Amino acid sequence: MPEAALRPAGPAQTASPTGTRTPSEHPDPAREAPPKTPPRGTRGLPRALWALPPVAVLGLVFLYPLALVVRQSLTPDNGGGAFDAYSAVFASHAFREALGTTVWLALAATAGCLLLGFTLALIIAFVPFPGAKAVAKFIDVFLSFPSFLITLALLFIYGTVGMANGLWTHAFGGSAGPFHFLTTPWGVLLAEITYFTPFVMRPLLAAFSQLDTAQLEVAAGLGARPARIIRQVILPEALPALAAGGSLVLVMCLNEFGIVLFTGAKGVTTLPMLVYGKAILESDYPAACVAAVVNIAISIGLFGLYRVVGKRAGA
Repeated sequence: MPEAALRPAGPAQTASPTGTRTPSEHPDPAREAPPKTPPRGTRGLPRALWALPPVAVLGLVFLYPLALVVRQSLTPDNGGGAFDAYSAVFASHAFREALGTTVWLALAATAGCLLLGFTLALIIAFVPFPGAKAVAKFIDVFLSFPSFLITLALLFIYGTVGMANGLWTHAFGGSAGPFHFLTTPWGVLLAEITYFTPFVMRPLLAAFSQLDTAQLEVAAGLGARPARIIRQVILPEALPALAAGGSLVLVMCLNEFGIVLFTGAKGVTTLPMLVYGKAILESDYPAACVAAVVNIAISIGLFGLYRVVGKRAGA
């Protein structure tokens, strides 16, 4: 029998120009045909059309009112120069006091939130106790609460006729209790720390959940005390989350209006309260717009810092 009959059946052989036999392949239209490209005039047109509606909504809802505020700040009612309103507002004692109060309250509240948030996040993440997961989930729910709700709760506790003063007068007598700090800057500071601390705890808990527990076990096995483990192992890993959370809290504290309003702290005037007073109470719209533009400029600068820190932190 010829040897060709013993060979297994294989692909059909075709002759190549060099004389060798190569397996024949069915032509693939997808490979041979060049890709079809849309006409040059319509390329990219659908993307541009899809971008028009959100850009139009953004311009109508946000950019146009912002442009009106800036234009009003440059158009004094008395018909003076474009920057006369800025000169008058910057020279006023009320504006400088409001700016200083806004800055020191925001910085103090941010520092308090960082310290308290870091401590509470450490306890929730590394100290086993019943209900730790429930507390962590409650923090997510707490972030959706309005700020005035926390202030209202503090009024029930530390207000003039609140629970603390009621217990004091019931125990020691007298017509009024000693707790009257809620209408002072310290009351505003307490309310802001209470409300904004979870905004620091949330990124910290996320960072702690990714921390390698083997590092903690090795450090503890080498005899390191808890304070040293926190300082040399946990804190370096938490610094990006602390920076991101602190930047966010700083921006939010600078623009907080509801807490200051609901505490009834008449001696505490921040930039948002100054804008409210000038626009609603005094009808001085150029001065209100100047204060608003300053507040917006500070907020945008700090928000840019928050975005940079958030990217480095992986947020």
